[in-house]
Amino acid sequence: MKNFLKHEFIGLPVKVLKATDKSLEGVEGEIIDETKNMLIIESQGKIKKIPKDIAVFEINGKVVDGKKIKYRPEDRIRKIK
Repeated sequence: MKNFLKHEFIGLPVKVLKATDKSLEGVEGEIIDETKNMLIIESQGKIKKIPKDIAVFEINGKVVDGKKIKYRPEDRIRKIK
């Protein structure tokens, strides 16, 4: 799992499993960009910005707590142990 978290997420399928904002739960799509604090998802032709720290995601079939990936994509390689 640690190895998966160190890889690029852009282009992978994603689903929001849980979120403190209940309106975001169930959002599905493809990750089109990532920042330190957000996953940007294209869902049904619309762009949705989901904060990492309030959600649990299913990325490419793996359950990922957004708090564990709250790094810039290039920093995840060094910081996830």
